[in-house]
Amino acid sequence: MSPSPMPAEEPSRISTGNGGLDDILGGGLDAERMYLYEGRPGTGKTTLALEFLLEGARNGERVLYVTLSETRAELTVVARRHGWSLDGVDVFELVPPETTLDPERELTVLHPAEVELSETTKLVLDHVAELEPKRVVFDSLSELRLLSQSPLRYRRQVLALKHFFARRHCTVVLLDDLSSHQDDLQLHSISHGVILLEQLAIDYGAERRRLRVIKMRGIAFRGGYHDFTIVTGGLRVFPRLVAAEHHRIFAGDFTPSGNAELDKLLGGGLERGTNALLIGGAGVGKSSLAVSYVIAAAERGEHAAYFAFDEGRGTLEARARTIGLPLQACLDAGLVHYQQIDPAELSPGEFASIVRRQVEHDNARIVVIDSLNGYMSAMPDGRFLILQMHELLSYLGQQGVLTLLVLAQHGLVGPLDTPLDISYLSDAVLMLRYFEAGGQVRRALSVVKKRSGEHEHSIREFYLSGQGIKLGPPLTGFTGILSGTPQYIGDGPLMSLEQSSNA
Repeated sequence: MSPSPMPAEEPSRISTGNGGLDDILGGGLDAERMYLYEGRPGTGKTTLALEFLLEGARNGERVLYVTLSETRAELTVVARRHGWSLDGVDVFELVPPETTLDPERELTVLHPAEVELSETTKLVLDHVAELEPKRVVFDSLSELRLLSQSPLRYRRQVLALKHFFARRHCTVVLLDDLSSHQDDLQLHSISHGVILLEQLAIDYGAERRRLRVIKMRGIAFRGGYHDFTIVTGGLRVFPRLVAAEHHRIFAGDFTPSGNAELDKLLGGGLERGTNALLIGGAGVGKSSLAVSYVIAAAERGEHAAYFAFDEGRGTLEARARTIGLPLQACLDAGLVHYQQIDPAELSPGEFASIVRRQVEHDNARIVVIDSLNGYMSAMPDGRFLILQMHELLSYLGQQGVLTLLVLAQHGLVGPLDTPLDISYLSDAVLMLRYFEAGGQVRRALSVVKKRSGEHEHSIREFYLSGQGIKLGPPLTGFTGILSGTPQYIGDGPLMSLEQSSNA
């Protein structure tokens, strides 16, 4: 009986040099394998490849950048602008200008497309054998493809490189700028893993970048597209949020609003781990209602995060002062984080990352998104907006955070148009309405949905006073308020809430 084969040794994992990409890959790459980074020019392949090599250099490894398309000077400029030094990186140029005086390297003074493939490959292999690096980047395969002149010869050369590096116990990253007219699926099959980088031009605003792990043998990775940006210091990758990966034990008690009548209307209040949609016309008081929750949290010593898509901090502070809410003091104390969001410059993935940082690092217990209308601008396709919001709300709910979503309807009085129906994702829906009565424009508030418990079904009038939000008794003398065409059916004199409060 023949002996059973020895089990293959589990390959060690090494970092890609990028924390976000390591997170997507569940810890990094398998060592001593060949990987492919592919994308059009300008997508960030070179920067990501340099991060891979610099990580190796920090660990004391010998690393090598083989370039057929960029010079050492160009790579040095890229590195310097990111605040990096290439002192620990060996850069091997196959077209170095100084070799014009070296008769033994005469072939390399020509353009790569004019050099015999075998000579080019031999130069690379000889240099690798001399240095014995642990990490190698090969930039780029488009030049090798041109030299090969046929798909069969090209595939053989890539396979030869793979086997050579495998014997050298070396981890290799190949860069491909997708200059071929068709997807190179042969290269995908040869590579141990494939990462695609994309740059998308939208109709207005900054370009969006995203990456996707197409293939990674033997590694469980987080699929789908992941937004990233190129900043000083490298690529900031924002792994796609998966709510199921994040759980926290918390008590689902009520979150006081600071207004006893409002809590009564809500059947005791809004519970932690739930979300509420504040919906109504512009200026009706949605943001003021959200701010009252933020202030109440800060007065309890809790942290809150307010993300504003539509108005600046000065406007919000002025509004809070008008209704007697000490927002400025809470901001100065660091209990409230206010951040203005520009949807034309920020991708949804980056926004989700900012929210996570507030929840996980600053322990925010209340998150306000004001408003969803601005958030929609960051995600023009409504289908993906709903999916993104569903994942974000699920994550916040599992963290025990109360989330307040502000949504402005189109119009002020009469029938209003809702630009986005997200009510089915909301645990509670508070509807704010203008209505006209007695020659005055008034405001009404009602809770039309609350999954987590009982609530009042009445419609109450409210107004914004110098002491915050004031609620009155149920508007039993009116009908048709929510439709925008109310009728007064009471039998007594009509008084406003403010008048009755002062009486």
